[in-house]
Amino acid sequence: MNFIETRGNDGQFPLEVTFSQAILSPMSSFGGLYSPKSLPNLGLAFLRNHLNSNYKTLAKAVLAAFEVDIDAKVIEQAVALYDQFDDPANPVPVVKVNDDLFVSELYHGPTRAFKDMALQPFGTVLSAVAQARDERFLILAATSGDTGPAALDTFRNKANVQVVCMYPDGGTSDVQRLQMVTETGENLKVIGIKGDFDDAQSALKALLVSKPFRAKLKELGIQVSAANSVNFGRIIFQTIYHIHSYLELVRQGAISLGDKVYLDVPSGNFGNALGGYYALKMGLPVEKILIASNNNNVLTKFINEGCYDLRNSAVIPTTSPAMDILKSSNVERILFDLFGAQRTKELMLALDEHKFYQLNADEMATVQALFGADYCTDDEGKNYIKQTFAQGYLMDPHTATCMKVYETGRANKALKTIVYSTAEWTKFSPVIAQALFGSALTSDVEALKLIADKAKVKIPAQIARLFDQAETQGLVIDKQFIEDEILAFFN
Repeated sequence: MNFIETRGNDGQFPLEVTFSQAILSPMSSFGGLYSPKSLPNLGLAFLRNHLNSNYKTLAKAVLAAFEVDIDAKVIEQAVALYDQFDDPANPVPVVKVNDDLFVSELYHGPTRAFKDMALQPFGTVLSAVAQARDERFLILAATSGDTGPAALDTFRNKANVQVVCMYPDGGTSDVQRLQMVTETGENLKVIGIKGDFDDAQSALKALLVSKPFRAKLKELGIQVSAANSVNFGRIIFQTIYHIHSYLELVRQGAISLGDKVYLDVPSGNFGNALGGYYALKMGLPVEKILIASNNNNVLTKFINEGCYDLRNSAVIPTTSPAMDILKSSNVERILFDLFGAQRTKELMLALDEHKFYQLNADEMATVQALFGADYCTDDEGKNYIKQTFAQGYLMDPHTATCMKVYETGRANKALKTIVYSTAEWTKFSPVIAQALFGSALTSDVEALKLIADKAKVKIPAQIARLFDQAETQGLVIDKQFIEDEILAFFN
């Protein structure tokens, strides 16, 4: 399967690229992205054939359907990393909360967040491709809290790869920050920036297409790629858990094969939702994809009103910081798949230049047929945390945002709903402690102990040991110095 450009071709890039080319160089003409030229058909026959498959077998089957140009032995090594999750036999548990609400727990990997689902195998794949080509790569990552730790973990000491991870100083939880600043891998560099996630992501995209920056790296024998979901290597692995979660509901007897469900996804950079969209397009029986936002509710307005409006907007800090994003990159791939390259280029350049675009009535109807949306305030989120805990389920603040659109976005169709839990409660313990017990603790250590004691849950070793590790990556800079710091990494 080949990949084509979301904004059309400018004559400087190939008209089509392979999967391996797309993951090594994820940006394309006019600042666009790469998307599949076509999607495989994974209809009911595929689902039936994999009803009893384990997660690794399903993953290999999906990758085979995409016909990726990656050696089978590399794929085998990549998906074997799911054996390091809490339960190798079931790395993504799907837990029933009530009769029509099920939570797909994506956080059972090494960094306790859903980014491990894609980045654990992706690190192995990208490093193997770089080695096969005898090339060295700088992998850039911009994070709102979860991509960074997952990228650093998967690429730690990998051959032919060096990683620079940028995070907004003060814009992550304490645990997320510690997961990054305690890293010791010699091929890893962590940079805190004075700004928000959109600043970090904009810097990443600018560097990926900067000819002077790329020329300086080329002199050092280095090429540049990205670990963010602008890279389709992330997205392809994010389609798999949507299919798995659906099959889990069939296996549990909650639905029959062919029944439609809702997918209820925290917004973020829209990679999670995009994986669900591709699964739908490939044949997964999905009624709608419900997009949950926090007070940074740009996507709610986009889906409900057809306008993407960043004018006079600034990121609002919330209790679900990994969703404190205004410009969600993967919306572009949705636009491309629905409306084509020319219209996507027109809309995205309008957003870049004027911070605004408006879909026409037909386009808006097309989007609304596929997506529903609502946003959840911090106080509402805390109430949902408390309510679901009373039902016997402990969730983090990002998962809690999904409860609002679960209540408001299902159009009176009481279909089974899969909520995607993107992070473990341990990464945001002060918020959980306040929601459940009225605690005003600001210390993660104290909040973790309080919740573990009162809720009778265990703090995973990956989290507990963070507080005893030295901070080795304490750099915080103004964003205009990012390029200088990255180049200094190689001197």
